[in-house]
Amino acid sequence: MDFTFSTEQEDFRAAVRSTLAAEAPSSYVRAMIEDPVGVTPELWAKMADLGWLGVLVPESAGGLGLGMVDLVVLQEELGKLPFPGPFVSSAVAATLAAVRLGEESLLADLASGRRRGTIALEESGHGDPLGSIRASAEPEGEEFLLSGTKPIVLDGSSADWALVVAEVAGEGGLATFLLEAPGAQPVPALDVTRKVARLSLDGRRARRVGPAGDQAAIWRRILDDLNVALCAELVGTCERALELAVEYAKVRVQFDRPIATFQVIKHKAADMLHRVELARVGSHFAAWASDAGDPGRERAAAMCKGYVSEAADEVTAESIQIHGGMGFTWDVDCHLLYRRAKQDDLLFGAQGFERRRLADLLLGPVGS
Repeated sequence: MDFTFSTEQEDFRAAVRSTLAAEAPSSYVRAMIEDPVGVTPELWAKMADLGWLGVLVPESAGGLGLGMVDLVVLQEELGKLPFPGPFVSSAVAATLAAVRLGEESLLADLASGRRRGTIALEESGHGDPLGSIRASAEPEGEEFLLSGTKPIVLDGSSADWALVVAEVAGEGGLATFLLEAPGAQPVPALDVTRKVARLSLDGRRARRVGPAGDQAAIWRRILDDLNVALCAELVGTCERALELAVEYAKVRVQFDRPIATFQVIKHKAADMLHRVELARVGSHFAAWASDAGDPGRERAAAMCKGYVSEAADEVTAESIQIHGGMGFTWDVDCHLLYRRAKQDDLLFGAQGFERRRLADLLLGPVGS
């Protein structure tokens, strides 16, 4: 099986890389840390013009109509910065959800950048993010009255709308509700380049969307693809962390020698490269399995998040260790990469849950 990218995909990667080098250097990333949205209107418009916001949007809705493998190409390059702003929340999470739920009316604005969406899913607790949902909705006329809290909503303070996952009173199962102008309260996050907000649903009215019945299976698929996209981002993050570590090791002199000549540094770099390559293979395969509808798709997604999250934690932490002679300062981008890795690990099902899920998929639930 050939997992190399096509000529068109490699050209896409080169175009993304050159655009980011010109439009979003490290200084831009740092400037956006204090920006409430995390991206300038000019760059967001350019991303829309280049088709980046519509990679997953069907051509009939103004997008590129591409798949997860093509998204991987883009995500790897964005992860190297790490890219700030609402790309993952709007162009990935909200878009995946709108496509899977059949809400085509939302897609054209997402692809054009005219409006930004997000998803409000996770709640307090650990383990399965779908299993911890306690938010509820009660019918009230043609709308539903929501209640509960979503403590972690990516870009919830700046999004134009949010797809809220909640239980419907008296029905059981999960349903989705379109909440306009969520206006969530910004909260501090470990990853200072990605905005997080807390959304109180009490008293908010929203419209029910998507097919009738329990939507848990639909949201499981959405989360699988979303996690594969996050893992692709982390592959780029790991690549950059390794590059920074090697560059620094070549110029940092200790005992009259560059530390790159020390065996312990060589071993660290080799271990980091090994983890990066395994993470790359895992995310590429999981993306292909999703596009191809492979029978092992769900196992591939669980394996991908379970391994790549751990690898990214280790690689970015080792990069900081190799920079140890400099100290932990804002002057070095490796700490931004570490923050991205740690937060991506916890989003939408942490590595521990995904490993348990993989074991259940392979062996069956404990006690069965």
